[in-house]
Amino acid sequence: MKKKKILALIPARGGSKSIPKKNIYPILGKPVIFYTIEAAKRSGLIDRIIVSTDDEEIAAIAREYGAETPFLRPSKLAEDNTPDLPVFQHALSWLKEKENYQPDIIIHLWPTSPFRKDGDIDKAIDLLLENPEADSVRSITVPSQTPFKMWRTDKEKYLSPILKKEHKEFYKTNPEPHTLPRQLLPKTFVQTGYLGVIHYKTIMRKNSMTGKKIIPFFHDPSLYTELDSMKDLMHTLDVLKKHYR
Repeated sequence: MKKKKILALIPARGGSKSIPKKNIYPILGKPVIFYTIEAAKRSGLIDRIIVSTDDEEIAAIAREYGAETPFLRPSKLAEDNTPDLPVFQHALSWLKEKENYQPDIIIHLWPTSPFRKDGDIDKAIDLLLENPEADSVRSITVPSQTPFKMWRTDKEKYLSPILKKEHKEFYKTNPEPHTLPRQLLPKTFVQTGYLGVIHYKTIMRKNSMTGKKIIPFFHDPSLYTELDSMKDLMHTLDVLKKHYR
């Protein structure tokens, strides 16, 4: 079987608000993005590691630790409300046009989730290779709160259960699931920034970051870190101190 071209793509814009330049925020003497680049370098299957950024400082730091930055992302693709898809399509289009390089599989690695267990990236890649009919592999874990106890506002006055429309049958026999013990509620999972493994065609032809056939990659919720605000910093520090080598 022809060897697959596998690209790790790390999106790291410069304009974060909660923590200024959080993608290079120093933790244990290293910028946050260092840990994600190192995780990708430890993979035995990834061919290239590219950081997509609009920021010259982030690009320089990424190169220092072994990633490529062959382009700077346009500022219009680095705004607060920019979704992932156009960022990835920009990177893949640039590589195809400028280098005639087209990977078969793209690994989406969020730099603000700096800890990943050794071997997990390759396990996730193998999952997609073993299931070629799938569109992607997406990391998930057990949420800290169940969505069956979450609400939306109805015309900003009354509350309505967030899942009632999607789980009508369950609500018929359990009209107030928000009062039930968690153990009696259906299992749910939350997507994480741990990793994503995506076919090229899913992004470029199906215009999706996941497609419809998504294989779950489960990981330990106690080890999951996501540095979105300063309140996340202590947990991130704790996990990296205990497990990073």
